[in-house]
Amino acid sequence: MKKKVLVAMSGGVDSAVAALILKNEGYDVQGATMKLFDNERIGVDYDSSCCSLEDITDAKTAALRMDMPHHVFSFARSFHENVIDRFARSYENGETPNPCIDCNRYVKFPLMLQRAELLGADYLATGHYARVERDENSGRYLLKKAKHAEKDQTYVLYDLKQHQLEKTLFPLGALSKLETRARAEKFGLLSVAQKPDSQDICFVRNGDYAGFISNATRAEPKPGVIVDKRGNELGRHNGVIGYTIGQRKGLGISSDRPLYVISKDALSATIVVGEESDLYSESLTAGDVNFISIDKLETPMEVTAKTRYSQAEAPAVITPVGEREVSVRFRKPQRAVTPGQAVVFYDGDAVVGGGVIR
Repeated sequence: MKKKVLVAMSGGVDSAVAALILKNEGYDVQGATMKLFDNERIGVDYDSSCCSLEDITDAKTAALRMDMPHHVFSFARSFHENVIDRFARSYENGETPNPCIDCNRYVKFPLMLQRAELLGADYLATGHYARVERDENSGRYLLKKAKHAEKDQTYVLYDLKQHQLEKTLFPLGALSKLETRARAEKFGLLSVAQKPDSQDICFVRNGDYAGFISNATRAEPKPGVIVDKRGNELGRHNGVIGYTIGQRKGLGISSDRPLYVISKDALSATIVVGEESDLYSESLTAGDVNFISIDKLETPMEVTAKTRYSQAEAPAVITPVGEREVSVRFRKPQRAVTPGQAVVFYDGDAVVGGGVIR
């Protein structure tokens, strides 16, 4: 009897080819696209760059070409509460969040797995570039990097739980992006074959985070001061939500040397600037930690870690300091460690776990 798979189809080439691969491997495949928000509800008047009506149409077209059923599931309420609201609160608290990770954590994997089970599917599949393997010694499911490092997406998947990994397939784990597009072209998935990748956060237009948050929350940003490390006032700003750690341009202050945002205090509405050397940190604390390759961390562990999606990994030691909390000490200082972003730990090509930088 054929195993059944529900493929989360975003309307892009990756998830369409994931469905194609599984269908060619003999699975009973169905596609599903998430409708994540109502434009009016979040105060925008444009289609998003991800999960828009156009994307739903492209996903349906690809599913039709592959002769398989396609569903559209509305998760708007959950997405608004668990992604958009968290995004806005995090920025208002002076952090720089990663909503794609929250979408995977609170919406895509739990809710799509739930729908997969209701449809009688054995697995959920996505177009992420990653791999899942079962470690026979520990019995744990491991999240491993994609074969082609330039497309590896394990950074945004670090919060997957064991039961989710057991039920999830990543068919693109061994492919490059060029190979993925070539397969789409060869099969005639013309609606998605050369479609560009989404770049920005799906619900924020043109990277205007401050404008989006003000519009979505209907709250006026709190103005404040920009100071140097000694507390000397250098200028004023219209809200900390418009700034992030490491920012250099658009500060609105004059100086005879380059200055960067090195910290933010949302409570006092203060932005502190300094020189580039001030951006480097030897350590950080991470909360809401999820472990994958191990059950829990009991003693210090040597890992490699990165604090941004596109950043190279760096040698580090992680040490438990509390419930779901670890300290991370790097062998060499890291640039622009930013509260709200994720730090992800690796042991070779396996994800040890990760958490949110505090």
